[in-house]
Amino acid sequence: MVPLDEALALVAVDLGGRGYAAVDMAFTSDNIGQLPTEMIGHLLSAFAIEGRFNLHVRVPEGTNDHHKAEAVFKALARALGDAVRLDPRITDVPSTKGTLEG
Repeated sequence: MVPLDEALALVAVDLGGRGYAAVDMAFTSDNIGQLPTEMIGHLLSAFAIEGRFNLHVRVPEGTNDHHKAEAVFKALARALGDAVRLDPRITDVPSTKGTLEG
């Protein structure tokens, strides 16, 4: 979760090998500078699918499109950093696969 002035972005990732993206953000203008705003969601989806990771993006607050986009990319960077950081408490692969009874 990352704030940037009036904007707030929530980003979660799981580097589990399954490419999927759920992107929920709305822009009020068609462009940020010369960048079409519709391409931001497309880029995030393609990045997750081709990178084979789960990505969830939400922007529940914000009025400035530039701030919303910047908050999303800052939150994405932090989420990816958290996802690849080693946790010394975990000595095996962190997965529930095959351990849950159903």
